[in-house]
Amino acid sequence: MDAHSRGQADEIDPADQWVLNPQTGNYELRLDHSTGQPTSSRPQDARSGRGSRRKDAPETGDAPRDDAPRSDSASAATGRSGKRGKGTGNDAAPRADVPGQRSRRAGKGQPDPSAAAGRRKRKAKKSGGRKALVWTGGVMAFLLVGGGTTGYFVYQHFNGNIDTIDVEGAGSGGFKKDQAVNILVIGTDKRTGSGNEGYGDNGSAGHADTNILFHVSKDRTNATALSIPRDLITDIPDCTAKTKDGTKEIPGTPQTRFNVSLGQDDRDPGCTMRTVKELTGLTVDHFMMADFNAVKEISTAVGGVNVCVGKDVDDPKSGLKLTKGPHRIEGEQALAFVRTRHAFGNESDLTRIQTQQQFLSSMIRQIQSSQTLTSPSKLWKLAEAATNALTVDTGIGTIEKLSDLGKELASVNPKNITFATLPVVDNPNEPVPATVVLNEAQAKPLFSMMQNDVSLTEVKKKESAKEAAAKKKQEALLKGTKADPADVRVDVFNGGGPQGSAQETLNWLQNTEGVLKSTNKGNAPADVSKTTLEYAPNQADQARALAEMLGLPASGMKPGTEDAEGLEAMTLTLGEDFKEAGVPITGPAKAPEGVQKVEADKQVCSK
Repeated sequence: MDAHSRGQADEIDPADQWVLNPQTGNYELRLDHSTGQPTSSRPQDARSGRGSRRKDAPETGDAPRDDAPRSDSASAATGRSGKRGKGTGNDAAPRADVPGQRSRRAGKGQPDPSAAAGRRKRKAKKSGGRKALVWTGGVMAFLLVGGGTTGYFVYQHFNGNIDTIDVEGAGSGGFKKDQAVNILVIGTDKRTGSGNEGYGDNGSAGHADTNILFHVSKDRTNATALSIPRDLITDIPDCTAKTKDGTKEIPGTPQTRFNVSLGQDDRDPGCTMRTVKELTGLTVDHFMMADFNAVKEISTAVGGVNVCVGKDVDDPKSGLKLTKGPHRIEGEQALAFVRTRHAFGNESDLTRIQTQQQFLSSMIRQIQSSQTLTSPSKLWKLAEAATNALTVDTGIGTIEKLSDLGKELASVNPKNITFATLPVVDNPNEPVPATVVLNEAQAKPLFSMMQNDVSLTEVKKKESAKEAAAKKKQEALLKGTKADPADVRVDVFNGGGPQGSAQETLNWLQNTEGVLKSTNKGNAPADVSKTTLEYAPNQADQARALAEMLGLPASGMKPGTEDAEGLEAMTLTLGEDFKEAGVPITGPAKAPEGVQKVEADKQVCSK
C-alpha cells in the first residue's frame, strides 16, 4: 500500500508526505526526493483557510484521520459533546524544514515526467489563509485556547479534540460578518488535568476564575479585552442550563460574587454570558472556556512566552521564582506566573489581572512571530494543545467554524488591541474588603464605548462615503446657536429604554443639566429601536442644545416642517439604544481617566 494511503511503505514516514508551505498556507504532497517544496498543492482552499481532506490524504497514526470514531450521541443529554474520537499518534508533528524522503519503494510513487511537462505550475498565492492563521492563532491564544491556528490543520483529528456545551438562548445566536463580535473567555479553577491537583479550589465544579470579554469592532480594525474581576459583587440573573438530568431552570442570585455565575448550582457558561449582558449591556456571541492546562500546554507549544519582572520574585504560594529582568517561561512556570497574587503590586486579584494581561499580550506577539508561523512543528503542537484545552459553545464547535471566526478577525493589528480592567472599588459594606463593587462613574462610560463600538485605541481608518455623509449631516445639524438650558422645553417618553428611564432622564436634565422645563410623559405609544428628538424649525436652537447633552446622533434628530406655537415642547423618545441618563447615546469619544489599560503590542515589566 502506498505511503500516502493508509499504510507505510518501506520505512517512509507519512508525516513527510504532506508538508506545509508557509508561503501559501497549504499542505502540499511531495512525491519525489527533492528537499524543496513541491508544485502540487494539498487539497485545501487557501482562500477560506478551511479546506477539506480528500481520499488521498494521509490516514496513518501519524496524521489526523477522517474516520476517527466519535461519541457525540453518548453525551447529547448533557449538552456536551465530549471528546469526539481523538486520533492516535498525537506526538507526530510536521517537520520544521522539508527534508528529502528517507526511502521509497523502487518504481512506485514517482511523478510522471510526461504529465509534469504538460502541466502549468500554479503561482503560489499569498492568500488570506496565512493571514487568518496569524490572527486566529493570536486571538485564540489570547483567549487561552489558540484554536484558530488549525486553519492549516483542517483534519477531523482536531474536531475530535474540541468539547462543546449547548447554551442556546444565552447569546446572540452567532457572530455576524457585518456586526461587532463579543466573545467571553472564561478560565476556570477546576482541577482537571495531570499535575493540577494542588491548584484552584478543591472539589470546585469550575467557577469563573478569569473572565475576559473580548469585543471586536464592526469594521474589524480594533479590539477591547475587558477583564471582569471574579470577586465583583453583581446580580446573577435567572438562567437555564442543560445537565445530565435534563434542562434545569436556575433562579438568579442578587448581589453575589461574579465567579459563582459558573459552576454554582449547576450554572453553565450560558449563565455567565447572561450575567455579562446584565452587567455590561453587551450581548455575548460566543464563549470559550479553558482550565489550568491551557496555559501550560499552549505556552509550551509556542516554545515559551517572553515576560519581564521588575524585581526578584520568590512566591511559595504560586511556586513562581524569577530573578529581576526578562525571562522566557512555559508549562508549570507559565501557570505560576498567571496565578500569582503575591508577587506583584498590592497582592490583590486586580494585580493578578494585570499580570495575566501582560502575559497574554506577549503570547499574542509570540504566536504572530516568524519563529512560530514558519515552524510546522510548533503550529502542529499549538493546534493540538489549543483544541485539547478548548471548550466552546456549539455555535463555534468545529474547526471550520473556529476558522471562519478567525478569518473574520484577521485584520485586527495587535497595536489596536487594548486590555482593560473593569473599573471597581473596594466593597464599602465590608470592614475588611474581600470583594469589589462597580465604579459606576468610570464603568458606565466604558460600557457605552463598547456598546457604541468606540475603540480604546486611536485607530486611523478611511471613512466610507456613507460615514462621511453622516458625519457631515451631524455637523450641519449641530452647527449654529444653542439655546440656554433654562430655555429648553422637552417632553420625555420611554419608548424602549430600561424601566424608569423617562423619570431618570427627567431628574438628570433638571438637576444636572439645568433643563427645568422638562416633563416625564411616561411610556411612548410604541417602542422604538433608536432614541429620537422631534422638534419644530423654530426650536432648532433648543434641539441642538439637547442633542449635545444627550450625545444624540444626527439620525436621531427629526426636524418638522411647521413652527411650534406658544409653549409647545419638543418630544424626546428614549429608544432601545438608551442605556442610562448621562451616558451619551453615541458613546464617549475616549475612555474615562483612571481606567487600567495594557496595550497588546507593548512589553511591560510586572512589578
